[in-house]
This record gives sequence, structure tokens and C-alpha cells, in this order.
Amino acid sequence: MKTQLRIDTSSLPEEGKSFSGELDSSIFSFLGDDTKSLGPLTYDLYIQLFESELLLRGSLSATMEFTCVRDLEKFVKTLEINDFCTSIEISGGEIDITNTLCEEITFLFPDYPHCDDADDPKECILDSRYLVVDNTQQDDVKTPPAAEQPNPWAALDAIRDESSGNSN
Repeated sequence: MKTQLRIDTSSLPEEGKSFSGELDSSIFSFLGDDTKSLGPLTYDLYIQLFESELLLRGSLSATMEFTCVRDLEKFVKTLEINDFCTSIEISGGEIDITNTLCEEITFLFPDYPHCDDADDPKECILDSRYLVVDNTQQDDVKTPPAAEQPNPWAALDAIRDESSGNSN
């Protein structure tokens, strides 16, 4: 399977050309422990050259595994762009558009992945012990001691007390 999609602009017909295929999941090698690529990046593109710009239109998709931020369970989500369109400024010759396609998919990554957004959604079940700070149940969750907060009005109260003391 290919790991790059290179377009030779010198041999690209004036009316453009269709490109379809898959790029190996290794193009997502930058992903951390909470996200994993489960398959290739699939593309179906129509590419045209306009003077010094390469216009890409079509669709992209990739299947990813995310970790839910609520219950830390793994889930699968397919990310798709059906109306993909972008242009790339070029200087001629051959251009590698792999990173452009990869970036477009990563823009779809959820900020806070939840398993109820998965391809096969399931309910995110959070341990109720972590929902309340003032939990009165006997459990192993430690509640930190309350920190003494500074009084933002103390300085004004001191001025008021001082000025009322001087007027008497």
C-alpha cells in the first residue's frame, strides 16, 4: 500500500484527472496513545491545475480508535469528508499531497472524544463516585481540604474602617 500520494503536475491533463485509492495508516505515525489509526486513509479526488495552484476536490475517510474522556474506554469512529476542497500553491514538477490529506482528517478529530459519538455508539458510564465533591459515601476517593480563600473585599473594608475611625 502506498505511503505517499505524489502528483506530477507536468503530466496532469488541462481538464484535470481523477485519483482514487488508499494511503497506508502509517501516515498517521504522529498519533499519541489515546488515538490510533485502524486502517488506511481512503481518497477519491479530482485534481486540476490552474496556473500555480493545484485544486483538489473529492472525498476522504479514515477509521480511528479514540479513548473516551469520560470512561477511558476505547471506541472506533470513521472520519469522513464528502465535500473536500482545497488548493495548494505549487512551483511545478511533482508535489506530495499526503500531508495535506492527512491534516484534513486530523482536523476532524474530536476535542473531547466520547464513546456515544462512535460508529457503534454506547453510553458513557462514569463512576458516580467522581461526580460529587461532597460525597458522603464511604469510598476510597479522597476529598482535598478546603483552601482558605483570600477575601477580595478586605482591603476596601480596611479603608472604610480607617476612614470611619478618623471621622469620630
